[in-house]
Amino acid sequence: MKNNFEWKYSPAPESTEHIKIDPRYDLFINGKFVKPLSKTYFETSDPATGKMLASMAHANEKDVNTAVLAAKTAYDKTWKKMPGKERGKYIFRIARMIQERAREFAIIESLNGGKPIRESRDFDIPLAANHFSYYAGWADKLDYAFPNRTPKSLGVVGQIIPWNFPLLMAAWKIAPALATGNTVVLKPAETTSLTALKLAELIRDCDLPPGVVNIVTGFGNTGAALVNHSLVNKIAFTGSTGVGKLIQKSIAGTSKKLSLELGGKGAHLVFDDAPINQAVEGIVNGIFFNQGHVCCAGSRLYVQENVASEVITKLKARMQTLIVGDPLDKNTDIGAINSEGQLKKIKDYIQLGKNEGLEIYQPECGIPTKGFFCKPTLIIGAGQSSRLVQEEIFGPVLSIQTFRTIEEVIEKANQVPYGLSAGVWTDKGSKIFNLTSKLRAGVIWANTYNKFDPTSPFGGYKESGFGREGGLHGLQPYLSF
Repeated sequence: MKNNFEWKYSPAPESTEHIKIDPRYDLFINGKFVKPLSKTYFETSDPATGKMLASMAHANEKDVNTAVLAAKTAYDKTWKKMPGKERGKYIFRIARMIQERAREFAIIESLNGGKPIRESRDFDIPLAANHFSYYAGWADKLDYAFPNRTPKSLGVVGQIIPWNFPLLMAAWKIAPALATGNTVVLKPAETTSLTALKLAELIRDCDLPPGVVNIVTGFGNTGAALVNHSLVNKIAFTGSTGVGKLIQKSIAGTSKKLSLELGGKGAHLVFDDAPINQAVEGIVNGIFFNQGHVCCAGSRLYVQENVASEVITKLKARMQTLIVGDPLDKNTDIGAINSEGQLKKIKDYIQLGKNEGLEIYQPECGIPTKGFFCKPTLIIGAGQSSRLVQEEIFGPVLSIQTFRTIEEVIEKANQVPYGLSAGVWTDKGSKIFNLTSKLRAGVIWANTYNKFDPTSPFGGYKESGFGREGGLHGLQPYLSF
């Protein structure tokens, strides 16, 4: 279906002239950047162009041990003894400095991760700053947060974050850990470590006591060394379900605490009394504007049978207006896929849909010839048992099915291994409340999607993990009672 209106926008690229990216980054341990004992580095690049951005230190087991010992010393000698009010001042200072350097962080996030600058600028960076600000306020109020209990910090926390929201995930984990009196060793994803290391520069500049936050870069062996270190008291992991299960097995039989935020297969439930235009925009926002690179992305659409034709027609028309291209262009709706391997995985799933004889729809938009890009894609008519419905694709691919009754759609929405998110579209408040009690999802949005706030908890059920991040609930994984 071709849109009757052809909108042509002049390029509006964000300037990178004021951005400083060093050619090489070392490990951030004990308040300063130090060369890796491994003496090895790896390259990180811009997925939109393939251009190398910088070299990153590859931390080995000895490097991780150095970082953990620094965190342990800082915990014993400084951080756990510091009054909550004083800890809060440091955390709030981090929030303010992120706000001051927001444009720099946003551009680097888009350069390294491939996401559109509008998302980095308007969502990722402001929300990261908000999380630090929010938890700064809790630092001296833990006794009020948990009345009639005695909250105590755990010690050294090992944190591992994914590539889809590098700075935001770092904030989600570091801020509550510091507010509750713990020290941190953070390992960012190997493909998107730049903003974490920029955060390290900021932490150094804000005079946080040395060793309170340490950042080590590397691959799976770096994360494994952190998980298995005997002085680490808690692991907080966001990433794939497969790796989450390996971590759970690794620490079984130890006293380490664990929280996992894993994969998702979020569902939109569109009823015939829904505001259709609003629902279409929410669906596009929930899966395409973030390239599907959100664990809670609404990658399944269940639409009531008698309005399915209208919803699909309007969804196709809206997709025709989407712009796929340069992540730094402010006109871009869909940026680059993070890596060549991830793009291949997405294409394999689309090919699977073709092999199953399903209807595959992609708009007529062009995509750049360089870099890793994928058109937004609808897969219509897949069965409930199809891998396209059951497995996390982590790309701009939306599967569409129909339903007749509320009982049917509840069963279908719950009949996947994951339980992270869902969106309900209806004008009946009673229907919304009924569904929130029956859908097995940690976050349920009503007539909207992908709305986040530091005061609201986030997390899942089943193979989407356990534990919550954000809000008062986000303090609990970092405390003992």
